[in-house]
Amino acid sequence: MLLAIAQAQEALKLNEVPIGCVIFHNPTQRIIGTGYNRRQIDHDPTAHAEMIAIRAAGAALGDWRLLDCTLYVTLEPCPMCAGAIVNARLPRIVYGAADPKAGACQSLFSIVSDRRLNHQVECTPGVLAESCAQLLRQFFATQRAMGKK
Repeated sequence: MLLAIAQAQEALKLNEVPIGCVIFHNPTQRIIGTGYNRRQIDHDPTAHAEMIAIRAAGAALGDWRLLDCTLYVTLEPCPMCAGAIVNARLPRIVYGAADPKAGACQSLFSIVSDRRLNHQVECTPGVLAESCAQLLRQFFATQRAMGKK
C-alpha cells in the first residue's frame, strides 16, 4: 500500500486527485502495473489510477486476465473501476480509504462481490486508511481554498 500511496503523491504533484494504484503479480513477486489519476492531464474521464494500472499489468503479462495478481489502491474503487477489476479477473483487491459517495466494493455498491456476475473479488478494506484519506482531505481542502470544486 505504501507504493500505492507514493503513486497518489505523484498525482498530487500534478494537481490531480491523489489516488494511486499498484498491481502485484504474486507468482513472480513483482509489481507489473502502476497508476495514478490522470483525468485532468489526459482530459479523459476514464483515466483513474486503477484503469491505468490494469492496462499496464495486462500489457506486462500479455493477457487481459490478471488471475494471479493483487491490486492495491488508496481509495475504494468506483463502479467503473470495480467493473474493470471484475472483468480483468483480479482475485483480490486491497484498498485504503472507503468512499461513501462512490465506493463500489462495500460502501455504496458491492460490484466486486456480486454473485450475479461471473467473477467475484476478495476485498481487504482499510489498509493504511488514515494515510490514504489524509492525502485526499489535504487535496480537497486546498481546492476549496482556491475556490475550485
